[in-house]
Amino acid sequence: MRDIAYSRLLLLLAGLTFLSFAASLAVGPSGLSFAELRGLLHDENADTLSLIFWELRLPRALLGTVIGASLALAGACLQGYLRNPLAEPGVIGISSASALGAVIAIYSGLALQFPVALPLLAISGSLIAVLILQPLTTGGGTLTLILAGVAISSLCGALTSLALSISPNPFASLEIVFWLLGSITDRSMSHFWLITPFMAVGWILLAMTARPLDALSLGTETAVSLGVNMGRLRLLVTIGAACCVGAATAVSGVIGFVGLVVPHLLRPLVGFQPSKLLPASALGGASLLLSADVLVRVVATQSELHLGVVTALIGVPFFFYLVVRSRTAYDA
Repeated sequence: MRDIAYSRLLLLLAGLTFLSFAASLAVGPSGLSFAELRGLLHDENADTLSLIFWELRLPRALLGTVIGASLALAGACLQGYLRNPLAEPGVIGISSASALGAVIAIYSGLALQFPVALPLLAISGSLIAVLILQPLTTGGGTLTLILAGVAISSLCGALTSLALSISPNPFASLEIVFWLLGSITDRSMSHFWLITPFMAVGWILLAMTARPLDALSLGTETAVSLGVNMGRLRLLVTIGAACCVGAATAVSGVIGFVGLVVPHLLRPLVGFQPSKLLPASALGGASLLLSADVLVRVVATQSELHLGVVTALIGVPFFFYLVVRSRTAYDA
């Protein structure tokens, strides 16, 4: 019965992702009906609607799908590995470190000379952040994790501000500021093809952690007795999360709280089993980010809202709810 319920949950999440993907293709300043979308899939003529679809809407929808899935998958793995429900790429500083790496690539000009340098430096930043977090949080609790994350985020934020303040080009500085707010607007298929290989590597590595994370949920000693190689598991989670978060940040900027909200909402529905949470979180993250991206186009403002702002408005109240709930449990 549990397997049937889990299969139904995955089908439901897949359906939500499909509907969100279709809405992302249809919604915008120039509305497209589903009949027009169906026709455009078979017709690549260079008229206005076709140009909007192939050059703007499709890359944006594809990026929203893979970025949302990657962020939620990385968050679920980090929570399972650190055995801490507050472990999330944005909360613990991984996204800020990845953004710093990307800013360095943009500021130094490497991103223009070598396009692959942008995701590589972003991944390197997130990898360094995870490697710093691991020894700092070993044996510590939630407070230790948050303090370490705040320290990393503050340091990366300060270095990013330093790069902006000494930048000789004010227009480049303004571009970096808007990029840091998080958005997938005006991205092209070249961005999608640039980050997908790195994300694919991250997905494979994180998928390999499913069974070890199940064993780790019973405790470190139990996991070791069941044959889990903790060093190998650490390497898989570290590199996998770095590839996913780094590649996502390299294109979209900082989009926080997806990896915190989605696993929390889905964990009770999968029986608190990490191996089942991973695919569910990937689908849930894709549908959440696609829905948020549709929302920024629907809300009537003079300029389009940034996606990172919307996810923060969703995630911050949820984060406060988790803090209050944990405080209530502690007082009890």
